[in-house]
Parts: sequence; C-alpha cells; structure tokens
Amino acid sequence: MKKTIAISALALAVSFGSISCKKKVSDADLQTQATTVVTSNPGATVEVKEGVAHLGGTFASQEEKDAAIKALKEIKGVKDVHDMAKVEAATAPVQTTSAVDPAIQQKVQDAVKDFPSVKVEVVNGELTLTGNVSSVQARKIKESVDALKIGKYNNNLVVK
Repeated sequence: MKKTIAISALALAVSFGSISCKKKVSDADLQTQATTVVTSNPGATVEVKEGVAHLGGTFASQEEKDAAIKALKEIKGVKDVHDMAKVEAATAPVQTTSAVDPAIQQKVQDAVKDFPSVKVEVVNGELTLTGNVSSVQARKIKESVDALKIGKYNNNLVVK
C-alpha cells in the first residue's frame, strides 16, 4: 500500500511538473506576432499584456475588424482579445459648388481687368478680391465693384 501511494504521489508530481514545464510564450513574442496581424490596417494598434491582446485604433469596416480579432485569437499563447477598436468608414470629400454665380464673378473680373495685381477668387463660398494696390487704385476698384451691385464681397486688397 505504501508503494502504491508513493508511486501515485510520484506520478502526480511528474504530471504537475510536466504541466508547469510547458514553455510559456512571452508577451514580447506575442506582441511581434500580433503586430504582424494588424499591419494591414494602418489605423489599428495592438498591445499584448499578460497574454491578452488589446486591439485599438480604427478599421475601415466591421469585416476587417472581425478578421483581425479572429487572427489575434488564433495566435498560440494569446489568452483573450479585448476589442477597443472603432469602425470608421472613410468618407469621400464632399464636393461643394461655389455659392457665387459665375456670371457675377466674371463681371467683377471685367471691372478690375485694368489692375493686373488684383485677383478675383471665390474663398469659402464668398467672392474675394486680393492683391496689392495703391490707395487711388483701391478707391477706383471699390467704386467699380460697388457699381455692379453684386451684394456682399470680401475686399482683402492690401493698400501700399
């Protein structure tokens, strides 16, 4: 009976020893593998602490985010994945049309054609005059543009 208990105790000790001798994957190794997984998504980040991958950043679609989570869970040694990432679809720039009628813009350009340093532009949806002029030229330009009765415009002329 003592032999049986001794052999059982030895077998139990050996089994616990073999379990505890299992090679544990370091967080640094897991971090390297996890970083490789998320590199295809430039807005994504991952950090591994105590075998848990913390996924952050942004993804263009839910499918890309789900694929990254799945790939992280498949890394041997990763215990869990904490999802802190967002899905933000890239939006195309909004095309805006000028709030200024091209015919009015052309009338103003014609009115200041004798002043080559003056530019007529649409800035933030408003007709804007820019350039360097003398005080006499500035007065003539203002009178010419006001005579067109175009309404509001930005007079950003620099008087020298």
